[in-house]
Amino acid sequence: MQISPDSPSTPQSKKEQIIALFLKGVTEVDEIARLTGARPTYIGSLLQKEGLIKGYFDLYTSSQFFMNAYSKNFANRLGFKDSLSVQKSLRVLTRNYNKFKKSGDRAGQHHTLIMALTMFNRARWMGKNQEAKAFSQWLIEHLSLEK
Repeated sequence: MQISPDSPSTPQSKKEQIIALFLKGVTEVDEIARLTGARPTYIGSLLQKEGLIKGYFDLYTSSQFFMNAYSKNFANRLGFKDSLSVQKSLRVLTRNYNKFKKSGDRAGQHHTLIMALTMFNRARWMGKNQEAKAFSQWLIEHLSLEK
């Protein structure tokens, strides 16, 4: 849904307000947030989903939008819904981390760590403490200095 910047009626929903502001030339996510009271993560995700911007990333950006060449290794493969999805996620993280380590790809290892930290934060801020703890333990293990 897109609203013409010359629309005679005032947008009613946050979504409509955000899109209308963007189409009128207010393109900075933080400025739109200030004007609408919406969170930057919502604004960035909405504008990206509507095809108005590219390259916005934060904690809650969908994995369908690739941050870099490494993102495809994790798209739709990580979750924390329950212990089974966490275990699957940890296997994905471990497999990729080891693959990047073996090839000497430090950027790939770094991205894997970022993905684990993202899952940890998403889980803990949704009150899924056991799931968050599993990602935390994985991170601690992989952040330890190797001998």
